[in-house]
Amino acid sequence: MSVLEMKVPSPGESISEVEIATWLVSDGDYVEKDQAIAEVDSDKATLELPAEESGIITLKAEEGDTVAVGQVVCHIDTSAKKPAGFESKAAAPVAVEEAPKQAEAPVAPKPDPAPATPAKEESYAAGTPSIAAKKIMAENGVSSNQVNGTGKGGRITKQDVVAAMAAGIPADAVQGWGGTRDTDRQKMSMLRRKVAERLVSVKNETAMLTTFNEVDMKPVMDLRNKYKKQFAEHHDVNLGFMSFFTKAVTEALNLYPAVNAYIDGKEMVFHDYADIGIAVSSPKGLMVPVVRNAEQMSLADIEKEIKRLAIKARDGKITPDEMTGGTFTITNGGVFGSMLSTPIINPPQSAILGMHNIVERPVAVDGKVEIRPIMYVALSYDHRIIDGKESVSFLVAVKNMLENPERMIFGGKDPHEVLLGL
Repeated sequence: MSVLEMKVPSPGESISEVEIATWLVSDGDYVEKDQAIAEVDSDKATLELPAEESGIITLKAEEGDTVAVGQVVCHIDTSAKKPAGFESKAAAPVAVEEAPKQAEAPVAPKPDPAPATPAKEESYAAGTPSIAAKKIMAENGVSSNQVNGTGKGGRITKQDVVAAMAAGIPADAVQGWGGTRDTDRQKMSMLRRKVAERLVSVKNETAMLTTFNEVDMKPVMDLRNKYKKQFAEHHDVNLGFMSFFTKAVTEALNLYPAVNAYIDGKEMVFHDYADIGIAVSSPKGLMVPVVRNAEQMSLADIEKEIKRLAIKARDGKITPDEMTGGTFTITNGGVFGSMLSTPIINPPQSAILGMHNIVERPVAVDGKVEIRPIMYVALSYDHRIIDGKESVSFLVAVKNMLENPERMIFGGKDPHEVLLGL
């Protein structure tokens, strides 16, 4: 028997340990080379762990365990032959619609799998969901008594929940809250713990203030409605509001460089570029992928890059390098219905812009009351490096460019077409 020891690879510089978030295979399963066998959390991102060789796998760590980089987490018996009727899972979809196919697939016999540790089987009571299963159940209002566990000792796996949902859960089985007065204690993920530490340190170590303003979104909305079809056909990407805000921010940062700087000891570090972090809500929590050199990008380039990074973040495939090194951050609470908030600075940056929902409000226009789509915007900043005059002027500059999109143009033909790259 030839056994391969699989060790945790380094997810990136300065990361010394990770957490086993979810095992995507079970002890004794046959796995193929490059098949994703686990999801691991670092303090920056969630990454997939691929099998280095094909064979029978023996797990050496539990879900939720914190393991050091270089530590052995599983063994693969590379001398084991592929079972008859084995179906490759290397590229198997995880969508709910595909669950019936997975459930109906024949169960392949396992040739002499390595015996599981008895203590591991007894560590979970029947009907106890795994971490991944518990998350899906919470998101879809599914209780443990609605799912049959097929894992070790009757444990409910992610596949069990997906299969149960695909098969259909009776309406009378949905009980809402339930009123059991039970409590559920869950370990915070490494990513969530790191976010918590950073947020607390920002509140304690910076002189954070927030200034507010309002933006009449009608000019941008009119421009977007006029060109969105042509823009999508020409650039193969939809035209959203985030590209306008990113463009306005990069131009305002050029006018007020302190907002794009940070404090390093007794020095202030200024950037001759704008790497804009875009806060994205993902299944693993808040992530901030970075759009590099946004000051050099067109609206189409910005939209494409934001879409690429957002998809990677939501699919759990974003890398630590894609989330580090930002000089300024934009967060959009408006997509969740937020009217107004005070965003927290993303260290070591010195400022963050908060976008909010667009609401029709009565405003005075040329001495008359009109109904306009208004968005409240907020700039949180570190008062140690950014003066009040600079922070207010920066936000006013962003407001003016959004209310007059042609101000983002430097020469050219029709200003609207130049802005859209048409």
